[in-house]
Formats: sequence, structure tokens, C-alpha cells
Amino acid sequence: MPRETFDEHLAHTQDDLLAMGDMVNQAIDKAVQALIKRDMVLARQVIEEDEQVNLALRSIQENCEVLIATQQPMATDLRFILAINNIANELERTGDYAEGIARLAIRMGQELPLKPYIDIPRMAQKGRELLCGQLQAFVNRDADTARALAREDDEIDALYDQVYRELLILMVEAPKVIGRATHLLWVAHNLERIGDRTTNVGEQVVYMITGQVVELN
Repeated sequence: MPRETFDEHLAHTQDDLLAMGDMVNQAIDKAVQALIKRDMVLARQVIEEDEQVNLALRSIQENCEVLIATQQPMATDLRFILAINNIANELERTGDYAEGIARLAIRMGQELPLKPYIDIPRMAQKGRELLCGQLQAFVNRDADTARALAREDDEIDALYDQVYRELLILMVEAPKVIGRATHLLWVAHNLERIGDRTTNVGEQVVYMITGQVVELN
């Protein structure tokens, strides 16, 4: 395969990855909106659309395998291909967390929230911002930005701790709400894990650019 054609295949695979990232970003938003608005139709839509994320992963993995098997890429290109493959895996897991939030929204049904939804939407928004930022760092080949964004995951962790404490107090004071509070704890947990996945994406960006395997944040 000529270098020009090889580069076209790499660019196409990168575009597929970015499209997958957009799907996952939307899934996070829709899942949290379904929870807040108690919108069961939207929640089911998130669950159904998760299959598209899974299909995108398989397609990207197959493309990466073909490129490695047929082109025997050298160091820089190989790291790029491996980073795409690994980031796609992180996106798929992130999509699973969004799907999990949608399923929790359905389990909670039309029940009124135990408390106003303040920190949970903030967690979701920050997670989406970090995901978009890390993917942009990948496109820009910007390791410094990837490292800086990883540090911002602390904001999601702090919000999770806040939600955890508030819900724990509610459960102690009113044991009858333990079921609903537990569901919200799992929502917050999924959002916290989404933040961790964005950090993993940042680690892949750093690896792709520097060749160093690092643990960020």
C-alpha cells in the first residue's frame, strides 16, 4: 500500500473514532436528561443506541488489525494505531456507563427526586467536556493538554464525594429512601467512572506522542 493510501486509511480510522466519541458524548447527555426529566422514552433510546457504539468499536478494531497485519507500521504509526484502538475501547466502556444511567432512570421511573439535581448534571457536563477535550488533544497531538485535562478529573471526584455524603445522610435520616438513594449513588458512580475513562484517553494521547506509558492524575 503506498504511503498516501496508508495515510488516507489512518485518517479515515481517526474520523471513525471521533464519530464514535460524538455518539458517546450524546449518550451521556441523553441519559442524564432522561434521569432529570423522568423521560422513559429517551432512556430507552440511549439503551437501543448503545449497540451503534458497540458496532463502531468492532469496526475500528478490525481496521486497526488490518493496518497492523498488512502494513507492519513502524514506531510512530504503530503507536497511533494502537492509541486509536485503545481509545475506542475506552469510549465503548464510557458508552456502557451512559447506558447504565439510562437503565437506572427507568428503574427510578416517575419517582420524584430525593433532592434537586445539581451535582449530578455538573458531573455529566464536566465529563463530557473532558471527553471532548481529550479527543481534541488526540487530534492536535497535544500531550500537555492531555495531562492538564486529566488533572481536572479531580472536579468530578469532588462532586461525587459531595453526592455520596448527601445521599448517605438522607439514608441515615430516612431509611425508607434507601432504595432511591442507592440508585442515585450508582448514577453518580457511573459519572465518576466516566471521568476516569477520559483520563485513560489522555494517557493514550501521551503514549501516542511520547511513547511513554504514564498514569495520569
